[in-house]
Amino acid sequence: MIGKERIFETLQEILASAQADQTEAIFIGSQRGLTRFTNNSVHQNVAERDTDVTFRVALGKKIGVASTNSLNKEELREALKEAVEIAKHQVETPHFSSLPSPGEYKEVNTFFEETANFTPEQRAEMVRKVFDKVEAQGLTVAGALSTGCGEIAVLNSLGLAAYQPLSAATLRMVVSSADSSGYADFLCRDIGTLDIDGLAEVAIKKCLESRHPRALKEGRYDVLLEPPAVGELMEWMSMIGFGAKSFQEETSFLSGRLGEKIMSEKVTIYDDGNDPAGVAMPFDFEGVPKQRVFFVKEGIAQGVVYDSVTGNREGKPSTGHALPPSSRSGPMPLNLFVKSGDGREEEMIASLGRGILVTRFHYVNGLLNTKEALFTGMTRDGTFFVEDGKVKYPIENLRFTESMLKAFSNVEVVSKERKAINAWWEEVGAAVVPALLIRDFNFSGKTE
Repeated sequence: MIGKERIFETLQEILASAQADQTEAIFIGSQRGLTRFTNNSVHQNVAERDTDVTFRVALGKKIGVASTNSLNKEELREALKEAVEIAKHQVETPHFSSLPSPGEYKEVNTFFEETANFTPEQRAEMVRKVFDKVEAQGLTVAGALSTGCGEIAVLNSLGLAAYQPLSAATLRMVVSSADSSGYADFLCRDIGTLDIDGLAEVAIKKCLESRHPRALKEGRYDVLLEPPAVGELMEWMSMIGFGAKSFQEETSFLSGRLGEKIMSEKVTIYDDGNDPAGVAMPFDFEGVPKQRVFFVKEGIAQGVVYDSVTGNREGKPSTGHALPPSSRSGPMPLNLFVKSGDGREEEMIASLGRGILVTRFHYVNGLLNTKEALFTGMTRDGTFFVEDGKVKYPIENLRFTESMLKAFSNVEVVSKERKAINAWWEEVGAAVVPALLIRDFNFSGKTE
C-alpha cells in the first residue's frame, strides 16, 4: 500500500504542471495473492502487485487519455504529455462540459488488515480444511482462494481529491465425483467472516445429492433460482440495461419503459455503493459520490445510472457511476442489490410444487435481444427436479432461453436471505441477491 499522503502529494504536483484546460488523475493500486487448487491439493500460489495511473485531460471539449504503470514523476509527466497530445487530435465530445467538482463522501469501512495481510501459508491452511472434508467423502475439489488489498484515488484540477483503501477475499470451489458436481463461493472485504467449513459442506452436499442425474425433457418449468444463478443474471442485466449509454442508445430493456410495470411487484432492483451489506465503494472513477439508484421498484421501471457526460446529455447530474476513462461501456452499476422478501428455502421448495432447482448458471449470453433482455445459458453444479414440494432427484444440465422481463414478471416468492455474488468487478462491488421462485421458465434444450 502506497498510502493517501504520498499518492495525493505526487499526483497533485503532476496535475499542477498540466498544459490543459482541465486534468484528472486516477490511481488504482493493488496487491493480491492467489492460491489455486485441484485434485485436493494446492497446485499454484501466485502474487501480483500493480499500479495504474490514468490521466484524462480536456482541451475545450477534446478529451485525451493516457496511462502508465509507474509512480515515477518523470514517467507520470510523460503520460500526462501524451494525454494532451492525444486530446489535440480528437474530435470534440459534445456532451462534455467539465470535470466534476469536489464532493462529500460517506465513510464506509472497506479495508481490513487481516484480509490485506493474509499469507500464502494461511490460504493453504484454509483450503486444506476443504481437502480433508472432501477426501472423507471420496470426492475431489478444485477452485481458488484470493486475498489482497488495494487503493483507489481520484484527483482533478478543480480540487477534487478522493481516496479509498480496499481489501477483498474471494473463494470459488467445485466439488466433483465421476458424474456430479457441487458449487460454493464467497466474496467479502473481511476474511474473518469467511466460513470455510460451511462453504465446503454446501459444495459437498450439492455434489453428493447430484450423483446419477436423470435426463429431463426440455420445456417450460417453474424454477427456484439460488443466489449464484440470480447473481449471474444480474451481472448481465447490469451490463446491457442499467447504464445511461445503452438507455440513450435505446438498446436497453428500460428504454421507453420508465414508469411502466415490467416485472413482478415483488421485484425491486437498485444500486447502492454505500451499503456495507455488499462490497461497498463510496465514489466512482470520476470521484463523484455514489447515489442509491432504483432501476425497478416493486416491478415499475425507474431509471438508470449516469456519469458526467451521459448526465449532461439529458441535463441530469452524475449518479456516481463512472467507469475508468479507458472503458467504452459508459456508466455502470457495480453495487447491485435485489431487495429481499420473506421466503425461506424449505418453504420455497414446498411452494415450487413441481419444477427445477438451479444452483447456478454458466456461459450466459445476454446479447440475444437486449431490448427484451433475452438470455441463454446453461445450468451447472447441482440441478434438481422437484415434485410434490420436495427435491426428488438430480437432473442432467439444461440450456435456458428466456426473456428476463418475462421471467422477473413471473417471480412469485423472494427469499429473506441474500448473498454477495462474485462478478467481474468484485473488488469494487458485487451483486447482493436473494433466491427467486419463478413460474413458467423456458428450458430450450439439453447441454450435450
